[in-house]
Amino acid sequence: MNLIIKVIRKFPPEAAHLIALHSLNLLHKLKILNYFFPKINSNPSSVVNLSFDNRLGTAAGLDKNGDFIDCIGALGFGFIEVGTITPLPQNGNPKPRVFRIMNDNAVINRLGFNNKGVDHLVKNLISRKYEGIVGVNIGANKDSKDEERIKDYLTCFRKVSSLCDYITINISSPNTPGLRDLHGKENIKNLIKSIEKESNILNFKGPMFLKISPDESLELIKNIADIIEKSKLTGLVISNTTIFKENLTAERDKLIEGGLSGAPIMEKSTTIIKSVKKLHPNLPIIGVGGVMSKLDFNYKIESGADLVQVYTGFIINGPKIVSDILSE
Repeated sequence: MNLIIKVIRKFPPEAAHLIALHSLNLLHKLKILNYFFPKINSNPSSVVNLSFDNRLGTAAGLDKNGDFIDCIGALGFGFIEVGTITPLPQNGNPKPRVFRIMNDNAVINRLGFNNKGVDHLVKNLISRKYEGIVGVNIGANKDSKDEERIKDYLTCFRKVSSLCDYITINISSPNTPGLRDLHGKENIKNLIKSIEKESNILNFKGPMFLKISPDESLELIKNIADIIEKSKLTGLVISNTTIFKENLTAERDKLIEGGLSGAPIMEKSTTIIKSVKKLHPNLPIIGVGGVMSKLDFNYKIESGADLVQVYTGFIINGPKIVSDILSE
């Protein structure tokens, strides 16, 4: 299996990602997936009124369209977050747009919310056999502006709310122009008010998270946490990728446009978790960013994360990261 993973890594990153997921799906359909990647006994936890087999999940981006929910779930994750999904399908930014930075255990991407659209995801949510917790990460189409963006979030919310366990509102991708403007106080209040109204209409009882950027000032992030705690929303996902690359080893890598994920963002994202948790000890947080090992997973939990997600760690270390983290 290690040899197969090495071969897959010879392909360009985006192609390798799809090849790896299709390979996992084939092994799952042949009912031999857990022969190669044994499933660890669960360690159940109750968080945000949901029952998780364990606290380790996948971050949005790993399975954007929900095409691989069943095989990813069979690896032993406690929950899966699919997306980011938008109302209309979109191709995203021109290729190449994903770059492995192996020396730093990192990935830079400028994908730009490429996905098959919310209706495609809805079909996969309906047909899934995985019985674990599934969250949906929702976003706005690239061409949408101002109020249109909020309508995009509401469209996705409306279509997936009855088919998932929780929803994450993504305002933090650096690869959709202007999206991070939603972090501003008035913009965020308008978005949250609209989400609250829609959730009331739909009678949605599941948790609702806001996924934030690690590149905003700590003061602004604290203000957002204040607003979330006073709203109907549940908590925060901390954090998305960073556009700052000063801690990368090679100068050429620092010049690559896009969001940086993986080991270099670990301390930055975890420091934000600590700061928010200190002021809002009861605010639920999903910690993501830089989790490459069991040690990193534990550090996120100890720093205040109630749940932890992996993305780059899965890409670089392969599916065995699940058992590595969950083993006693």
